[in-house]
Order: sequence, then structure tokens, then C-alpha cells
Amino acid sequence: VQLQASGGGLVQAGGSLRLSCAYSGRTFSSYAMGWFRRAPGKEREFVAAIPKNGGLAYYSDSVKGRFTISRDNAKNTVYLQMNSLKLEDTAVYHCAASTLSLSVAASLYKYWGQGTQVTVSS
Repeated sequence: VQLQASGGGLVQAGGSLRLSCAYSGRTFSSYAMGWFRRAPGKEREFVAAIPKNGGLAYYSDSVKGRFTISRDNAKNTVYLQMNSLKLEDTAVYHCAASTLSLSVAASLYKYWGQGTQVTVSS
């Protein structure tokens, strides 16, 4: 299994970005997918997760209402639409795959992408 995240960049506060994570390997629909982030000097943080079938997603309180996770099982891709970006959203964002139905714990994700940098400026 390989995960390739893309779509990061520099954006002004209040702006939007859409991250993508392309999956290659065994059946994509066998995995719940998640996004995590790590800001400089901080611990890795859960951002959002979506079940295998694309059902009800789960978000951290810090991004709820601003970010939307989605997946396209036909394209083997998971997305993170980020709106109303704040300075504190600056981090490296990683996508991850879990064999469990839905998880917010990083330790329960088996496969990880390399990360994409998101920088929010004032």
C-alpha cells in the first residue's frame, strides 16, 4: 500500500485548499481513511476520518465546520477540503489508512503517506 498526499501550499488566512491523497495497493474500500497533521514543535493531531464506505465522517473540534473529508473509491482517492483557514492550521498534513471501521487514534492506522505542507499566512 502506498499513499501520496498532495495539494498543500501557501495560503492566506481565510482562504481554502484542497488536499488529495492517492492510494495504490489492495482494495481501497477496505480501509477507513484519516488525515492527521503535525505543526512545528507540536504533537501529531487527528484532523478527520471517513469510514470505508464513505459514510458519516468524524472531525476534530478544531476543524469541525471548516474542513470536509471525502473519498472517491472509484478513483482510490481521499480528499480534505479546507476552508476558512487559520494561522494555527499551518502544519504538515498526512493521510493514513486503517483496517478498522473508523478511528481517531494514529496508532490504529497502518499505512501513512509522506505528508504535504500547508502554510497559512496573515
